[in-house]
Amino acid sequence: MNDVANASSTNENQYEKLIRMLEEQLAHSNQQNKDLSKQIEALTEQVRHLTKLLYGSKTEKSKYNAPDGQGSLFDDDPSFSESEHTEEQSQQTISYTVVRTIQKKKRNDSLRDDIEVEAFHHYPKNTLCDCCQGQMIEIGSTIVREEAKFIPAKMKKVQHIEHAYECKNCKGNAFQKAQIKRGKAPQPPIQRSVASPSVLAKVMYDKFSQYLPLYRQVKEWDRYGLNTNDKNLSNWVIRASHDWLLPIYERMKRFMMAKSILHVDETYAQIINRSDGKSGQSNSYNWVYRSVPSQGPTIILFQNSLSRARSVLEHFTKGYSGTIVCAGYSAYDKLEGVTFANCWAHIRRYWLKADSKNGRIGVSYCDDLYRLERKFKHLAPSKRRKQRQTYSKPIVDKFLE
Repeated sequence: MNDVANASSTNENQYEKLIRMLEEQLAHSNQQNKDLSKQIEALTEQVRHLTKLLYGSKTEKSKYNAPDGQGSLFDDDPSFSESEHTEEQSQQTISYTVVRTIQKKKRNDSLRDDIEVEAFHHYPKNTLCDCCQGQMIEIGSTIVREEAKFIPAKMKKVQHIEHAYECKNCKGNAFQKAQIKRGKAPQPPIQRSVASPSVLAKVMYDKFSQYLPLYRQVKEWDRYGLNTNDKNLSNWVIRASHDWLLPIYERMKRFMMAKSILHVDETYAQIINRSDGKSGQSNSYNWVYRSVPSQGPTIILFQNSLSRARSVLEHFTKGYSGTIVCAGYSAYDKLEGVTFANCWAHIRRYWLKADSKNGRIGVSYCDDLYRLERKFKHLAPSKRRKQRQTYSKPIVDKFLE
């Protein structure tokens, strides 16, 4: 009997060990399944996010404010829904607008109202009546069409000629020094250069506003009649910037450094021939500094740098004391006399990228704040502060909770 009892006890212990081992394996498998599910969920979210970055809209305008929750795929570019108005289309549009809104639409709104108007009047070749041969009288006129006329720019050679005058009476007098007067031509913007102010303005406008590189401008100037090269154009830009624009830039910076609030941001760019020897594919950075409208006329200054280091910001803002509104980049930190404030646009951007229920809630909070700011835009700073304390602060408190 004792042997049977011992064998039974041994079997029970083995079964218990087997059960515990199976339970441990099951728990381990369940934990693996949970981990794999989380990993699959994370990878799925990553693929969705990368797909959105690759194929999705780049705009940060919210589509969740639409009445039915469905935004148009073409809201970013109004040209998808607007066509050039031909005469026939304009007539159709006018009749439709009159029925719906009881407002008469202009015949053609492609040209601004301040554009110079040149009218061509077309009269009948013969104003005698075909029946009685009597003289006919005008009873009205109709604008049958409008068209845009472009007058290309042209090049002129401007010669500055100084005229000299001499007194004949004094010239014949041995005791009197001859009197000579000469007209004085104005100094050129760049010494020993054919570039006039208008040419310099055109070169710099095309380069910095139209993003037209200097080497591509050379052919256009040649068509106008000016034979030059990109080295000359580069020298003109440098000299005009240093001699004429730098003093204005420095004076604007002095005014800016006296403000108590600044906005600062930086974006990458590329320089083909870098002074530090790095390849043209390496990133350089354009820093932008902007004052706020509530503290006088808005000042916007740009600074190009080969790096994104904190030293760039320290050098530009040396001696500045106040608040800088910026992104969360680590360079915006620990500057003496400067308080850093984060930007709601950057906060909203991350909620927008989330593209989920929580993301939409976060975007909604930000949109509510921006909606209030549009209402407060034209108020005096003191009144705007009171309105923010009354209406904006509760929204921020809920957001932080």
